[in-house]
Amino acid sequence: MHTNFDLTEEQQAIRDTVRRFAREKIAPIAAQLDESQEFPQATIKELGEMGILGIGFPEEDGGMGGDTLSYIIAVEELSRVDGSHGITVAAHCSLGVWPIHAFGTPAQKAKYMPKICSGEYLSSFGLTEPEAGSDAGGTRTTAVLDGDHWVLNGAKQFITNATYAGVLVVTAKTDKSMVGSKGISAFLVETDAPGFKLGKKENKLGLRASDTRELIFEDCRIPRDALLGELNHGFPVFMKTLDGGRISIAALSLGIAQSALDAAVPYAMERKQFGRPIVEFEMIQSYLAEMQTEVTAARHLTYHAARLKDAKRRHTIESAMAKYYASRTAMKATTLAVQILGGYGYTKDYPVERYFRDAKLCEIGEGTSEIQKIVIARELVKTFEKT
Repeated sequence: MHTNFDLTEEQQAIRDTVRRFAREKIAPIAAQLDESQEFPQATIKELGEMGILGIGFPEEDGGMGGDTLSYIIAVEELSRVDGSHGITVAAHCSLGVWPIHAFGTPAQKAKYMPKICSGEYLSSFGLTEPEAGSDAGGTRTTAVLDGDHWVLNGAKQFITNATYAGVLVVTAKTDKSMVGSKGISAFLVETDAPGFKLGKKENKLGLRASDTRELIFEDCRIPRDALLGELNHGFPVFMKTLDGGRISIAALSLGIAQSALDAAVPYAMERKQFGRPIVEFEMIQSYLAEMQTEVTAARHLTYHAARLKDAKRRHTIESAMAKYYASRTAMKATTLAVQILGGYGYTKDYPVERYFRDAKLCEIGEGTSEIQKIVIARELVKTFEKT
């Protein structure tokens, strides 16, 4: 069962184009890429040429001129076939490109936006550290002004797209006298900057064709004008970035959840036990009904959050709810898909075991489910305080 959710003709065209590309170009190689952990450079390059890597950004900045919902639909359709492609595009657009678009100076945007929107190179977002994950205010990386340069020291962990990025958005402490989230600034770091190097490539449970690396800064020197946004006010930069990023992880989750349903229903219709298709058994029907209902609900939440962002309305609680619910749905739907396929679902002969492994990241990345519930509760309390 599908619905257009009142999509415009342009949004439907983007959905259909990305869906066709994913099925024709990505589906045949997804399993092998997962096995080899090879980054899909060729297909990502094609997505750049199609405009998908700049889909939600203005044409004057080098983007495609689409809206947030179009971008979210693209991530959903990619993830429906392969989560690694979905998270690559999501991390690039929401975490790498968006803060430059939103907080960059005219000179910074002119320098970087056309290249990252076209896919000449990717962008990446360095926030998480070994001791600063959910507690983003615990940033230990430092940036000290030395003449006309900032000198960065520290490390970032679990950073998506790092190997293929030309520019990184990185957070660092610029005033140690300020505690917690205060005194943190955001910077643009080109990956050929002296003193920067990549750390180890992570060997992951899922999304194995997605590039995830450690970033290391050892007296890394970047120009004084590499500051992104206001000095010592970097925390709002990445909090607003994460608001939008959570919608993209909801879309990633939604695509993976839909893929589980896409696999489970035909299998249940064809697989026979006790002389009849297992789809006729009430327990299987119950599983499929739960999956369909929750995937549809997740889509409503995700599209609603995207539309609020397009309307330039506050969407902190809506993006957190979408991310929280959709990621739970992805984990449940893939678990049920494996259960419905039984032994076959546990083997690599069918893709549901890959969907299952890919889904888990959705409950962790860009704020764990526990963090999302904290955000939701805090925003809920604020609404009652105003009444």
